[in-house]
Amino acid sequence: MPARGDHDARRRDVSAAVWRVLAAHGFDGLTLRAVATEMGSSTGLLTHYFPNKRALVAYALDLAEERTLEGRIKPSGRGLAALRELLADIVPISDVAVEMNRVWVSSWDAALADADLGERETRRYERFRTLRLRPFVEEAVELGELPADTDADDVATMLAAFAHGLVVQVLFDPDRYPPERQLALLDRMLTALSA
Repeated sequence: MPARGDHDARRRDVSAAVWRVLAAHGFDGLTLRAVATEMGSSTGLLTHYFPNKRALVAYALDLAEERTLEGRIKPSGRGLAALRELLADIVPISDVAVEMNRVWVSSWDAALADADLGERETRRYERFRTLRLRPFVEEAVELGELPADTDADDVATMLAAFAHGLVVQVLFDPDRYPPERQLALLDRMLTALSA
C-alpha cells in the first residue's frame, strides 16, 4: 500500500494533468487517455481515481470550481464598486481569466447533457448570484446607489447574465473586446442600472 504522502502527491499530479488538458482542449477533449498522456502514464493508473469518463468530468468540474474559488477576490469597495470588482474579476481581461473562462464555457455542454452535472451547475450559478452578487446589490440599494424598489434577485441575475455573455463575446472575438473595452462596457452596465 503506498504511503499517504505518495497518494496525495499522485492526486496533485492527476489534478495538474486534468487542468492542463482542460485548458488546452476543454471538456470535449477531456478523456482518461488524454490525462494519462499528459502525465506520461497509463490509463490503468487513472482508473484508480476515475472509473469512467463521467467521474473524470465530475472531478474536473470540482477542480474548476476549486480553482475559481481560490482565485476569487474579496472586494475592497462597497455596493456598486464591489460589484464592479467582482464582475471585473470574471470577465477575461487577463490570460488567467481567459483560461478559466475557456474551461467553464467548455463545461456547459457536459453539464447540459447530464442531469446530475447540470443540477450541480445550477446550484453553483445560484450560489454565485445569491451569495456573491446579491449582497452587494442590496448594499447598493442601502447606499442609495440603486433605486429603493430594486429587485435584488433580478439585478443579480442581470449582472451574471451580462458578465457571462461578455465572456462568450470575448472568447470568440478577443480582438474586438480588449480589456479596456470590457471594463468600459461593465461600467456602462452599472451606470445604466443606477440611472
